Formats: sequence, C-alpha cells, structure tokens
Amino acid sequence: MKARIEADLPFYFGPGRELFGFYHPAPALGGTAVLLCPPLGAEQIRCHRLYRQLAHGLAESGFPVLRFDYYGTGDSAGGSRDVTWTRCLADVATAATELRARSGAQRILAFGTRLGANAALEATEAVLAGVVAWDAIADGAALVRELDQMQDALKVDLNRFDRARPDLDVRMEWQGFETTDRLRAEIARVALPAPGSRAAWLMSKETDAISRHVTWQGRPLEPVDVTPHWEDIDRLEMAILSHPLIDAAKRRLREMA
Repeated sequence: MKARIEADLPFYFGPGRELFGFYHPAPALGGTAVLLCPPLGAEQIRCHRLYRQLAHGLAESGFPVLRFDYYGTGDSAGGSRDVTWTRCLADVATAATELRARSGAQRILAFGTRLGANAALEATEAVLAGVVAWDAIADGAALVRELDQMQDALKVDLNRFDRARPDLDVRMEWQGFETTDRLRAEIARVALPAPGSRAAWLMSKETDAISRHVTWQGRPLEPVDVTPHWEDIDRLEMAILSHPLIDAAKRRLREMA
C-alpha cells in the first residue's frame, strides 16, 4: 500500500544552517529512512529530476527521505571553489543525523550516484546502515582525466560559445563549475571501499570499467537499463530519468530495510 505523500519541505540545516535540503515526510513504518547523496558538478544538475522522483517513490513506500546539497553546491552556502571532498563526507554525516532527528528512524540507508555513491560508501556504519550505489567511481584519477578531457573539448565547442578558448586552463573549471587543486587531488584518490555487506551495486549498461573492477573484487553487480553517457559533452544539459533505475533502487533499498 502506498503511503499518503505530503509536500516535500525545503529547509536549511547543519552547523550555521549552511546546508540546504528537501525533506520528504513518510511514516517510517519500518524504522528506516533514506538519504539521497548527489553527484558533483554538472552530474548533480542532470540527476536533479531523477532524485526528486526517486524521493517521491520512496516516500510513497513509507520511507522518509532527505535530498540535500553539499556545502558549495546547489542552494547550500558557499561557492564552487569551497567544495572539498573532506567537507562532502562530513556533510553526508550531518545530513544523516538531520534525517534521523526529523524522521525518528533508527536506521539510515543511502542512495548515491557517481561521486555521491562514493561519499555514502565512505561513511561509517554508525552513520549509514547500507548504501545503494549507482555507477560508483572505481578510479578517481581516471575520473579527473575524464573531466579534464571533457573540459578540453568544451574549450573549442562552437555550439556553446562564440569563439574557441584554446588557452583556458582545464584545471580551473569542470563543465561550468570552478574547481581547485585541492579538490582535484582529493578526487584523484577516490576508490571503492573493500567489499562488504553494506552495499548494493547498480551499473549502467554502458559502463564497463567499474564492471571489471567490481567483478574482480567479488562484488555482486546488477546492470540497469539506463545510458547516462556521463562523458558525453553533448548531453551535459540533458536530464537523466530512468524508471528502470528508480525501480531497481527502490527494490534494493526495500531489501536492505
């Protein structure tokens, strides 16, 4: 039976009320709530509608949900140059604490995409009881190279800009978002954690790098019929919406609850 859905509630929270989030109320009948950890940069924008629909679907199933923006992203305080991986991890813990307090749930599960999945996976068991990870980053250094290559392509993209900008330093920006040497170095060190029972792994059918890594590490992996084309600059402004992915995420979270 679907729960009655109340309006999602925007609010600020955390120390200094620096973090912005949307709370989706639900009865928390099973004592479990779900935290949605977004990716970074352009990927966060592309996933916005997907996360909202997933949140509504989970709330209908009786899971209170919190969507939030890391410090320096979205509607949270700070700017793009203030984003650090260390702060993102701290924000996951802050958001989980807020969700636990608002919902009264004893257990907090998380869903994360790309770097959002890694941020959730790095949280301690005291913070999150389980994580559903979609297209988690297996090799942070490879991701940095991928983002640099995309930025290189954008420098000469005359479909978006009046003139080419061949001298633009790709280390200063990734797809419209300022970056820093610190963030680049932190992301370059991102990797998957050791195998464990706290995670369920979803993989886009187009992805093969994480498939090889996860299989090698012995992780169970579920392919999902979705093609986000993360590395394609022609899709930077295209929202991602996949009912198979939403269904798979909901099912995996229900199994963990």
